[in-house]
This record gives sequence, structure tokens and C-alpha cells, in this order.
Amino acid sequence: MTAFDLGLQPRPGGLTHVIDKGLGPRAWEDVLETSGDYIDIVKLGWGTAYVTPNLRAKLDVLHGKPVVIGGTFFEAVVVQEKINDYKRWLQELGLTYVEISDGVIDLPRERKLDLIEEFARDFTVLSEVGSKDADVEFTTDEWTRWLREELDAGAWKVITEAREGGTAGIFDKSGEMRTEVVGEIAGAVPIEDVVFEAPTRAAQAWFIKQYGPAVNLGNIAPEEVIPLETLRRGLRGDTLKEVLLGDRAGTPAS
Repeated sequence: MTAFDLGLQPRPGGLTHVIDKGLGPRAWEDVLETSGDYIDIVKLGWGTAYVTPNLRAKLDVLHGKPVVIGGTFFEAVVVQEKINDYKRWLQELGLTYVEISDGVIDLPRERKLDLIEEFARDFTVLSEVGSKDADVEFTTDEWTRWLREELDAGAWKVITEAREGGTAGIFDKSGEMRTEVVGEIAGAVPIEDVVFEAPTRAAQAWFIKQYGPAVNLGNIAPEEVIPLETLRRGLRGDTLKEVLLGDRAGTPAS
């Protein structure tokens, strides 16, 4: 709490899903000291958890925060046919969340849905839809159908792929958001069940203008958590009018 009170209320929900690219325990202590109240989920990106020598020490620092290992590592597990070993490893680490994706490998739809259902018996599942290949663009019908199917299969939240740079999935390879796809998703799936990957400030501001400060946003860098929270509160020029004055015009940020 600051010494000066503007009388602003905390945002009414909304998840901030943070991507960790390899921070150490002491770095996370600093992040949590300043930003911990605004971090809802921590993703250990890609396969970083596998190559981090002090992983358990980092998880000790993150104790109390939901932690999930990136979906790319899950895909490597599937390719190596190590599903049961992966489950045991997660349980040994004390992790109760899992990400299931098919952004790189060719995973048949029924197999993916079966895996979601299987993991959902023991874990909280975040499933990701969208390709990491910038040249692959799914139709709006495919996006909405797949998101609904994965929620029905047992996913707690569904994530829309954007990569850490905003160049795939719900973005095109030039970094422009596919707003028509996002609009169809928001109209077809309960928005509180979707985590929109939004690694750039412009994308974060657009989502908040369009869907309000409680929208779930993912792939947020640790150093961007506080700036994102100011966007959610209307304490940054990008969203001050929309959030504080209630004018949600939905004009994309430039």
C-alpha cells in the first residue's frame, strides 16, 4: 500500500501468467518482494526446468505460487513416450499444474484430448492452442472448436499461443494481432476460461481496453508484472481513459 491513496480498487480478478526464462532463486526473491501480489501463475518456459541445476531451490522460493512447466517440454515428453515418468517427476517436485500443448509436434486431436482428460485426474491442466510456426494460421472455426473441446476434456484454462515475442498463433509473423480471431474466441468461449498470451505492452493494453482489466494475460516477463498492473489499474497513459473513465472503446494500441 502506498502512502498516497487514490481510492482505486484492486482489479476484480484476472490472471497474470508469468514466463520464467531461467531466473535463479535470489532473483525470484526480488521479483516476489516487489511483484508477488500480482503474479498468479509462473511458467518455467520451454524446457528450462529440465536444465536448471538448482530447480528445487527455485521452487522453494516460489512455494505458494502455482508453477507449471512449459508446454514445449511436454511435447518432448510425448515424443519420447515418457508420460508416466513425467507425471512422477512432477509429483516429486510437488507441482500440481501441467501445461499440455501441440504447438510444434503433430499430435492428433483425439490423442491431445485424451491426454488432457488423463492429466486432469491428478493435475490442474492448462492446455494451449495454436502453432508456434508463424506460417501456420488456423481458421477462427478451428480456434473456437478446439478451445471448447479442450475445456470440455478437463482443462482448467485454455491458452492462446502467441510465443514470447508475439509472432505466432493469435498474432501474425509481423507481430500484428489477428483481432478477428480474438473476437471470435471471446464470443465463443467464456473469457474467464481463456489466458491470452500477450508478451508486448501494446497487446496487453489492447486486451485491457477491449475486455477490461480482469482479462487473463499470459507470457508476461517478470520485469513487466508491475507495468502490466498499472495498465490494469488505469495508471498508464495507454489505459487511463478506458479504465478510470470507463470508456472501453477497444481501439488497438499502436
